[in-house]
Amino acid sequence: MVREIEPPSIQKEFLLAALAEGKRLDGRIPLEQRKIEFIFGEELGNVECRLGKTAVLAQVSASIVKPREDRPYEGFLMINSEIGPMASSVYENGRSSESEILITRLLEKSIRRTEAIDREALCILAGEKVWQLRLTLHFLSDSGNLLDCASLASIAALKHFRKSDIEVIGDEVIIHSPEERAPVPLAIHHTPLCLTFAYFENLSPILDPTHLESTLCSGTLTVTMNAQREICVLSKAGGTPLAAEEIMNVVKVGVDRVREMVKIMDDALEKDRDSRVVEVR
Repeated sequence: MVREIEPPSIQKEFLLAALAEGKRLDGRIPLEQRKIEFIFGEELGNVECRLGKTAVLAQVSASIVKPREDRPYEGFLMINSEIGPMASSVYENGRSSESEILITRLLEKSIRRTEAIDREALCILAGEKVWQLRLTLHFLSDSGNLLDCASLASIAALKHFRKSDIEVIGDEVIIHSPEERAPVPLAIHHTPLCLTFAYFENLSPILDPTHLESTLCSGTLTVTMNAQREICVLSKAGGTPLAAEEIMNVVKVGVDRVREMVKIMDDALEKDRDSRVVEVR
């Protein structure tokens, strides 16, 4: 990864002075999130999420494979990411940056380990055939907070995706095309979403930091929550010590924000669903 040029000290001083007055350089208040926008592709499971000027494209595909011997009833969910110079000039092709590794790990904890997707529902024939889902993330533009944007894109793509309907007759598995039978949505238990807060010394935390704010902050805290007020993952980066009370304050903010994010996502999915015409012969 190319070393990023540090912002000049006068820019840092200006940013800190603005935050001390409860203002941010893009006009937001400390706990305000940038505008969320979803763009759906023609294929189901192809979703681009924009968080301000940060953009991530998520694509979901499915294939039939053999399950693990110790878990014959469970399918697979694989998460891959790709970040290169398109997102920012500081990233290189073919090299996994620390940001990419951190994002992939947190998404695996948030989605796969919390059992957001019912993997047993991916079973076709116990011990023989299961669905393997592949979630691929392409980072298109990095204007700060790639993780939250990737989280939104991932969950939206999984909700948007439909797998082919199947029919099992004895040991024979018949896969029906979308023209024959309408594709089937995934069984999703809950919708975990990431919220990232940036911390500055002797200042209140800010939600959804921009690239400049992330560069200059002394630490970040990412809370993964769902609409049921459950904390799925808590991840802290940086050396700023946080008291339990500070973390709980952030969690209280997160409860309302996650519900708003889920509503925005569901409304966008419903609008896209209404615009599609499904023909079954």
